[in-house]
Amino acid sequence: MIGSRASEARPNRLSGWRLAALIAIASLLVSATQLPRLDRSSPPRRVSAPASAVPPEPVGPAPSASPPSASLTSATLLRMPGHVPTHGTGKFAYAAGMGRVLGRSGPTKQFRVAVEQGAGEDVAGFAAQVENTLGDPRSWVGDGAFRLRRVSGSDRADFTVYLATRDTAGRICEAGGTNIWARPGFYTSCRTRGKAVINLERWRLSAPTYVGSRVPLSVYREYVINHEVGHEFGHRHEGCPKRGGPAPVMVQQSLDLRGCTPYAWPRRNGHHLRVHDSDRAPEG
Repeated sequence: MIGSRASEARPNRLSGWRLAALIAIASLLVSATQLPRLDRSSPPRRVSAPASAVPPEPVGPAPSASPPSASLTSATLLRMPGHVPTHGTGKFAYAAGMGRVLGRSGPTKQFRVAVEQGAGEDVAGFAAQVENTLGDPRSWVGDGAFRLRRVSGSDRADFTVYLATRDTAGRICEAGGTNIWARPGFYTSCRTRGKAVINLERWRLSAPTYVGSRVPLSVYREYVINHEVGHEFGHRHEGCPKRGGPAPVMVQQSLDLRGCTPYAWPRRNGHHLRVHDSDRAPEG
């Protein structure tokens, strides 16, 4: 009986093994059908990282590198490189819109800003520099006697600040009674009634007195704006009050510092810096 039962149990045990083997083989077959097929003709696909870990793709082309001249900051630049146009169209583009009020008190004088077409200068950029200069507490509005505001070309204005090429500036100045060619080979800026005319050559190349003193072009620009607009406010040329000291802004610093050092502003330490010069020179 025992031998008979053993012979009956063996086939059942073998059937269990076969069943387990079949189940294992079936599992492997199912797993294999779920694996991605390898395509040897193309590289394997990368798994994407979470959105928070992936930097956003740039839209459009990447910004180009700045040109070499862009590294020449106004804090150190003595002169602008490149050719300076000597003449333009004789017509002017005016800065649009109305600027902020410059100064803290007093009646408001209105002014316009214009750039000669063909001068290669942006009228909005020039207007911004004029406003920044005239609105500084060291400039003419610093004592609170009056305020300034830039208006558009079509508005009424007390005066206009022009940026003009050498030839056009010469004609405007000569019509107003000032000869900016007084020194051969050197051209200054000028003021005629209602017009402060900035010569493009000085705007881009500064003046020998400033370049020789290693004073940045940005400072010279502040000086020439304050000087010519100062004439519009009735200020005459001045002399040097103290050798080696800062020059009053109404000294003809473009031509001769007269013993002083370059200084771009009418005010210093909260007060006007000026000494009247009885030897009246042509405005410029």
